[in-house]
Amino acid sequence: MKPSADEMLDKYGKDKAHANEVKRLSLIIFDEVYKKITEISQIEREYLEAASLLHDIGYFIEPQSHNKHSMEMIIKEGLYGFDDREAKIIGCIARYHRGGLPDKHEHEIYGSLEKKDRKIVKRLGGILKLADGLCKDHLNLFKNIEINYDNKNNVAKFILYPLNLKPDIKTAIRKRDLFEIGFKCQSVLLFGE
Repeated sequence: MKPSADEMLDKYGKDKAHANEVKRLSLIIFDEVYKKITEISQIEREYLEAASLLHDIGYFIEPQSHNKHSMEMIIKEGLYGFDDREAKIIGCIARYHRGGLPDKHEHEIYGSLEKKDRKIVKRLGGILKLADGLCKDHLNLFKNIEINYDNKNNVAKFILYPLNLKPDIKTAIRKRDLFEIGFKCQSVLLFGE
């Protein structure tokens, strides 16, 4: 029987607190995108939730290229409640939380997906990558995130509400590239009051 995302995290996860915080931030961003930028389906929220929990399980194999190992583990073991196609999508979302951008010509598994599924990977991978960048040093730093979307200029302004002092967000700024590609917009990260 295929394991659930929680069971895989229990079996292979090195830092469950980080995985759960990245999941929390990812789902906040997803819900804001749904309300402010574009509708995304509920099943896609479930893909993102699973990928967020499992994005770092590849550390079980080795730290270097752990993102690729996470993808391979998700695809090989499968996930309870998801068919093989969906496990491949979830694996690819987890794979692109760091490193290079998706390339259908260079990355065999991503390239084997249908165009609509590659779009899902880019969008949800962009959300996950940004959320992972906001979870600096694997700490819970933000109580909330809001998006103000400027339709006219196609700019997503992320308003970050830190728990305490304003944390360093350089990593998140570097990791917003896939979000911008997936949603065809520019993005800005700002602190709220």
